[in-house]
Amino acid sequence: MSRFYAMSIEPNLFGETCLTRRWGRIGAKGQTMVQSFEREQDAVVLFLDLTRRKRNRGYRTCYPGKPCPW
Repeated sequence: MSRFYAMSIEPNLFGETCLTRRWGRIGAKGQTMVQSFEREQDAVVLFLDLTRRKRNRGYRTCYPGKPCPW
């Protein structure tokens, strides 16, 4: 089964930093989770931890505008 997992760190309208995660099957809408942080550093620490865990499970990095490695 082909799956995707996407993350981004962005500010919201209230000045908080948000880590947005999307996951699901490729070609489907999937699910979304948004976590708010008072400090950007906390969001970055979680982002890097999740990236490490997903790579250990076989997920690969795909960059916008470039073909995915699979």
